[in-house]
Amino acid sequence: MKNVLVVDDSKLQRKILTLALKRWGFTVSEAASGEEALEMAKECRPDLVLSDWMMPGMTGLELCQKFRAMDDDEYSYFILLTSKSEKEEVARGLDSGADDFLTKPVDNNELRARIAAGERLVEMQRSVVKSNRALSDTLDELQQLYDNIESDLQEAKKLQQSLIKERFRKLSTGDLSLMLRSSGHVGGDLVGFFQAGSEHVGLFAIDVSGHGISSALMTARLAGYLSSAAPDQNVALHKNEQGKYVPRAPDEVVADLNNLVLDEMDTEHYFTLLLAFLELDTGHLIISQAGHPHPAVQRKNGVIEQSGAGGFPVGLLSGVSFERYEITLNKGDRILILSDGVTECPGPDGDMLEEEGLATLMQELKTTRGPAFLEALIWKLSEFNGSGDFPDDVSAILFEFQGRESR
Repeated sequence: MKNVLVVDDSKLQRKILTLALKRWGFTVSEAASGEEALEMAKECRPDLVLSDWMMPGMTGLELCQKFRAMDDDEYSYFILLTSKSEKEEVARGLDSGADDFLTKPVDNNELRARIAAGERLVEMQRSVVKSNRALSDTLDELQQLYDNIESDLQEAKKLQQSLIKERFRKLSTGDLSLMLRSSGHVGGDLVGFFQAGSEHVGLFAIDVSGHGISSALMTARLAGYLSSAAPDQNVALHKNEQGKYVPRAPDEVVADLNNLVLDEMDTEHYFTLLLAFLELDTGHLIISQAGHPHPAVQRKNGVIEQSGAGGFPVGLLSGVSFERYEITLNKGDRILILSDGVTECPGPDGDMLEEEGLATLMQELKTTRGPAFLEALIWKLSEFNGSGDFPDDVSAILFEFQGRESR
């Protein structure tokens, strides 16, 4: 605290104070009125103001109020010089923003002690202001970083959703519908399909462990291994003697993916997978299930069948064997392949939907078809959960087998 502004309509009083302050090493400015003091403070804000209370025109009390109203982060110590000692008057001064009082005539020893106390207070206050300013700058940087991350996540969400290029495909013998809903911006679920020769379609549902960006990156990489656009890169296909791409045994594909993840990917993630090949003409499916929930088959008469081999997740342990099993759809049947975000969705009491609850929902929606069925399933799940904010990603594939039309 170096710069002091002395305000008094008495020139003699100003000189007495100024001499003492300069002797103590302060830089002193003088003002003969409150109006003059305000103008000087606007030009150069003092560290300390010593102002007489009783002055013609603007009083010291009014000066203190206007001085405090000035917009400035720097705090200045304000001492009123007064002959008033009544408690009510002192309270008025404090309410107006004064920090301290000195009774006239001013005792130099007391003045020096009060200034020393003011210096400590101003130093602490300015240290707080400096810390707050640094904190504010840090918060601004964090907000900018958050905004950038939020923008990146929104773009990542669009990119992940774009991995499902088609949400509905009318096949020669049935309708195929897909749904993907992440619990956050991005998630670890992925569903898709690919042409597997002229007679088959490959279906896959993936659920990578964890949530967020790393899981989403894993799903994007796995999508490349089951690509519909590049059959030569699709590990589930191989060329037959005629040079055409046809399905491989799904259990062998899952075993290859298990080895690939463990041997070539530096990741802590593993994933569940259901890979199926659908024979379009017959409705026959060959399935390999690697820790993914059992598919639900709804027969034409409404009966629900849920069964499967279960299996071990992919990328967790080496040397694991995987199995395959078969399901045949008859005309009017449909199969629902979904992630555990559905069956493990909790209700308000914490109890999960589980397979029994899923069967109930499917029965309630037995007349609803295609994408409308998947949308209605989400609504039903929201009702069960009590909220639309599910704790896990939700994904599903629905195939409704109609058979070929009679000619």
